[in-house]
Amino acid sequence: MLRKSGLCLLAATALIGWGTVALPDARAQGNGGNAGWFVPKASQPATHAPQHEAAAPVALPAAPADSEDAQPQNPPILPVPPVPKAPDVPKSAPPPSPIIGVISVPEVMRLSSAAQQAERVLGARRDDLAREAQKEQAGWRDEQQKLQGQAKTMSSDQIQTSERKLQERVIAAQKDFRNRNRIIQEAAQVALGQIERELVQIIRQLAASRGMNLVLHREQVALSQESLDITQQVATQLNAVLPTVFIPAANVDPEVLAKSGTMPTTADADRPAAAPAATPAKH
Repeated sequence: MLRKSGLCLLAATALIGWGTVALPDARAQGNGGNAGWFVPKASQPATHAPQHEAAAPVALPAAPADSEDAQPQNPPILPVPPVPKAPDVPKSAPPPSPIIGVISVPEVMRLSSAAQQAERVLGARRDDLAREAQKEQAGWRDEQQKLQGQAKTMSSDQIQTSERKLQERVIAAQKDFRNRNRIIQEAAQVALGQIERELVQIIRQLAASRGMNLVLHREQVALSQESLDITQQVATQLNAVLPTVFIPAANVDPEVLAKSGTMPTTADADRPAAAPAATPAKH
């Protein structure tokens, strides 16, 4: 059976431009107006860095040259419990001779009309969000400069109140931008997931029709004959079976949509259908 090892990763990287939107960081506004950048949830690492700077480690004094710590130490001698001897494995039938094909998943994605649709729709949403973020950031700078110009005629309490209002505005806008950016990234995952699942099925079907039992990524093969390449066939079949994909609307949260179970999201497609309710027997 053909495996889809590495297929999802290549398919995801093949959609050029499905990157994250750089958003101004609220914390930077209090440091001279230099904006930092926000990394959305979809691309954050598993562990998040703390919001404050880590304290510098305390330097330990060097051990004297004649102390025991300064002398080289032999590795510790640890117990080595015995392990059971593995039994001989009986001989079995050898695997079939490989019949190899090659495919370029990035090229398939570039030729896919569904991938082009998703890139066009979601790219426009990313551009709109980036423009709004830049406009809001410019408003923060203008408000900050205005506050600095009026500081001489304001009391300390008035200055603190104005600064607090500006900070609240920045934080609220940042929260909104983060959420909208997450929605765009998750909508891209919904669209890409549909293409990936269909692509795996088509590769398996075409490989089976040509008697192939091993399909390699073309980018990892140094040399192959053109007759072994199934890229164009896969792209043609993909466009015939999946010319478009379902993309959640711009104002719809994909996570909320998936939980509702009312739309054909990737989560619903993998979930087994609920059994129909039993009809009460008539007496």
